[in-house]
Amino acid sequence: MIAALVAFAGFVAIGAPIAFALGAAAAMGLWLLDGVPLTIIASRSFGAIDSFTFLAIPFFILAGELMETGGISRRLIALATAMVGHIRGGLANVTVVAMMLFSGVSGSTNADAAAVGSVMIPNMRRAGWPAERAGAVVAASAGMGILVPPCLTMVVYGSVTNTSIAALFAAGLLPALVMAGALLLHIRLEGAGPAPEPRPSAAARLAALRGAGLALGLPLIIFGGILGGVFTPTEAAVVAVAYAILAGLLHRELSWGFFWAAVVRSGISTGAVMLMIAGANILAWLLTVEQVPQTLAALIAALGGGKWGFLLFSLVVFLVLFALLDGVPGMLMIIPVFVPIARELGIDPLHYGLVMTTVMGIALFLPPLGVGLYIVLGISGATLPAMSRALAPYLLTMSLVAVLVALWPDLVLALPRLMGLHV
Repeated sequence: MIAALVAFAGFVAIGAPIAFALGAAAAMGLWLLDGVPLTIIASRSFGAIDSFTFLAIPFFILAGELMETGGISRRLIALATAMVGHIRGGLANVTVVAMMLFSGVSGSTNADAAAVGSVMIPNMRRAGWPAERAGAVVAASAGMGILVPPCLTMVVYGSVTNTSIAALFAAGLLPALVMAGALLLHIRLEGAGPAPEPRPSAAARLAALRGAGLALGLPLIIFGGILGGVFTPTEAAVVAVAYAILAGLLHRELSWGFFWAAVVRSGISTGAVMLMIAGANILAWLLTVEQVPQTLAALIAALGGGKWGFLLFSLVVFLVLFALLDGVPGMLMIIPVFVPIARELGIDPLHYGLVMTTVMGIALFLPPLGVGLYIVLGISGATLPAMSRALAPYLLTMSLVAVLVALWPDLVLALPRLMGLHV
């Protein structure tokens, strides 16, 4: 196991793709393990991705790609501006609300940051916001948006741990609202910034709502269908693609060239995710055989602190690992070790999955490692030191919410229980 972990660190250090680093390191560990046929690599790799549930991944990615065209982001931002642009904080408030709306359309945090940031950052710059402050608001908002379903992280976590994806989607709603509320309060108390937008008339608000109607229909169909038992999350992903195509055609902005490019990008993204899942499954099998989770559980029990201490310890580990390994790869490494320990300590897997997702949203924009941070930097044109200083207070607010999510399980579990999705 030590040899496998050292090999993994070495592969990452030389820039090998994470999927291959996971698989090759696990293969090395298996090769050193006496009596284990290496054919287990093929069987574990295929078994890891041979799941009907995983079909949701390419379709949710494709639905998000398709809904990002046709002016969807502009229409959602126009609606957010009509809702909160006139409140103190102005365009910063608009960014937070727009990200919540857009995250219900797209399944990718990085895509959210790129789509909303490419519209909001130039708008904020023209209104007088410094580049680093505009980028910081977009980064924090995108980190919050990971909690808004549909979320690919939740699909992967639910499939790997056999946790209900519908319950995970429902569990993310209240923490998302709390995180968004905390950011809006932070913006209001911070106070600095250009004057808010003029208060829109009732007619202007109604026009903005009509313009965003098709975009808002997608999350309603997904949630209503899944939570109402009309279709499974995988079937919901297929329906989302059909709806996204229809919306693009109705807006008369979906071309065959864009559709083909979206399909290709979705295939590339899906292939990368599936390879990571396959490689992580081999490593997970090795971890189980070597009894690493049981050993760590005994060590944690000896140190004391119980489940609350373990949850706080998990927050720190997640923050560092997800920043280093870009979220999903880190999660796939964490699951086989930490989830069994969480179960042994009496922590609900649904609650633990939301803790993991919350921290991932912060880690993706954590200076100087977060991948999402560099997407926002590229759009804003700010320097890394300036962006880091501007983003630090927002990350602190988000971290406090992450601690609240970890230590208050009912915030996560109340809605799934109310909907009958979780006992």
